[in-house]
Amino acid sequence: MIARYTRPAMGKIWSDENKYRCWLTVEAAASQALAKFGLVPQAAADAIRDKGNFTVARIDEIEAEVRHDVIAFTTTVAEHINNPEHSRWLHYGLTSTDVVDTAQALQLKEASAIIRTGIVALAEVLKRRAIEFQHTPIIGRTHGVHAEPSTFGLKLLLWYAEVQRNLTRFDAAAEDLRVGKLSGAVGTFGHLKPEHEEAICAALGLKPVAIATQVVQRDLHAAYVATLAVLASSLDKIATEVRHLQRTEVREAEEFFSEKQKGSSAMPHKRNPIVSEQISGLARVVRSNAQTAFENVALWHERDISHSSAERVILPDSTILADYLLAKTTNLIDKLLVYPARMLKNLESTGGLIFSGQLLLDLTESGMSREDAYRLVQGHAMNSWKNDLIFRDEVAKVPEITARLSPEKLTRAFDYNRQLANVDAIFARVLGDSN
Repeated sequence: MIARYTRPAMGKIWSDENKYRCWLTVEAAASQALAKFGLVPQAAADAIRDKGNFTVARIDEIEAEVRHDVIAFTTTVAEHINNPEHSRWLHYGLTSTDVVDTAQALQLKEASAIIRTGIVALAEVLKRRAIEFQHTPIIGRTHGVHAEPSTFGLKLLLWYAEVQRNLTRFDAAAEDLRVGKLSGAVGTFGHLKPEHEEAICAALGLKPVAIATQVVQRDLHAAYVATLAVLASSLDKIATEVRHLQRTEVREAEEFFSEKQKGSSAMPHKRNPIVSEQISGLARVVRSNAQTAFENVALWHERDISHSSAERVILPDSTILADYLLAKTTNLIDKLLVYPARMLKNLESTGGLIFSGQLLLDLTESGMSREDAYRLVQGHAMNSWKNDLIFRDEVAKVPEITARLSPEKLTRAFDYNRQLANVDAIFARVLGDSN
């Protein structure tokens, strides 16, 4: 099912063709490095590099008999080399996982470059739209209930800052996985030496892992998939908020809806947040994959292969989905329809109740005790809420308030610009000089 969501570049990374191509890249690099150390004849290393090849169909054919994918692979490559004196040096000193884990690092390196590009693209869109709506008033909500004024730009800026943190986490996790391992069956360099591994990894653009068993330890992979899960959760967070904003009762923003698009087979008026719902739904898959990655950390003794079968699912799926979700979220924000007039209408819909906190502070500043001011303001706020009255008009009739606050001060208590005076400072804190 995941294949339908695959964008070509990311999907190709996890194809059998590319997997085996990465295996061959590792084998060729190993032969060339070992030739420089005098362990493999240079002519054989050159033949492996120049003539070594495969077809997926032939590998599958052999694997059906031998039930071992790496042996099927090396047999196929040897057939293409077609010279026993050269092909016998293929895979010299290596165990299967030396090739598989090191090649997988190459695949993850490719996938990570695409994902990083997607994170940066989303951040750029969020930043642009945050600046666009930097001073667009909107009601801030806590517990889903109107709280105090905010701006739509701050909402977008909050997401931008979170995406930047995701980028930092992702860079670290991807770099930790940019490691190769060619230390043999139990990681002791029983047939090669550490300097051989270093040379092979350098040729591949990888670092040698400091210590391994037969496998690179899976805490690294768990951290990587967990980082993708956090990223997906951030995208889910954005999508969930868009879904709330698009609700009929709110209607402050909504997904782009094309002229020919249909929202419902039965109700022609419907404009549903289907993209946001897709993002939220698929983010759950990435999060569930993280649990499998955690389970892969504990292996028997020097290693078993319980992680291998699971990784054939969770690594392609998680990276493909991360790429897809980033593209979907970027497009969602880029084309998001925003309704400032509706935001202002909602902000004012409670008749000034959202300024109760400011009125409380102004009365306290005038000399009234906080307890008395809270009791007074809350009483009139609850009465206005219950009876659908205009709070700002009601408090203007209260002698205990008007005796302390002039009409000008009372008007200022209900001025949302007063509470939004530090918006630019927040933007400067997040964006620095780039704003």
